[in-house]
Amino acid sequence: MHITACILELGIPGSRSLKEKRGRMTPVLAALRSRFGLAVAEIGHQDSRDTARLACVTVSTDPAHNERVLQSALHWIETHRPDLEIHDAQIEPR
Repeated sequence: MHITACILELGIPGSRSLKEKRGRMTPVLAALRSRFGLAVAEIGHQDSRDTARLACVTVSTDPAHNERVLQSALHWIETHRPDLEIHDAQIEPR
């Protein structure tokens, strides 16, 4: 069994409140769960209206598969969520 995690630092430009941030992040978290089968949680910057830190985790018998899934998820965010900015993304085995 191989566990791979991706820690994302996201910018949320133009967000004026925590409520707006939640409204923009909720569909992203749901899509990462449903499209890619990832376990996803906001792990930082909960009190910031314009940044978010997410952890995305996948488990399989193949570490290369895990890497591909997480890279695909990052690509999906870049292409389907132009309202978000990926400031940093670190993929690492756990």
